[in-house]
Amino acid sequence: MVYVERNTWATLIASVVSTTVYVVIILGRMATTPIAEIDWVTPLLWTLGVSIVGAIVLSIVLGIVSGMRDRDEDGRTDQRDRDISRLGDRVGQALLIAGALGALVLCMFEADWFWIGNAIFFGFALSAVLGSIVRVVAYRRGLR
Repeated sequence: MVYVERNTWATLIASVVSTTVYVVIILGRMATTPIAEIDWVTPLLWTLGVSIVGAIVLSIVLGIVSGMRDRDEDGRTDQRDRDISRLGDRVGQALLIAGALGALVLCMFEADWFWIGNAIFFGFALSAVLGSIVRVVAYRRGLR
């Protein structure tokens, strides 16, 4: 597994785990608290921070394990890596734009901050998750 693919896996795992934890926390609060009173900002910020730090730590751990198994790996990228990265970025950016447009529509209808903030957050989350999935599939099946 090449360096870029390992980092993609780390991002994917960290994003899925942290987003799932955020959803569980918020759904638990929604069951007992009116939406307008839910403290969603603190869990959202923690989720973003843990996701970033988790991806970095996981990438380092995967790099160490990979380095112990294959000492000849140099970590350089080639044209295929760049093409896969661009493909994943395009998919991710489309979802990020969709989240931003959703937040814009919610603003137009003067929705509660909870919905606007979460629309943006889930745009970021889906961008990271689905962009990473596209990259992993492209590494496993190739670009067609």
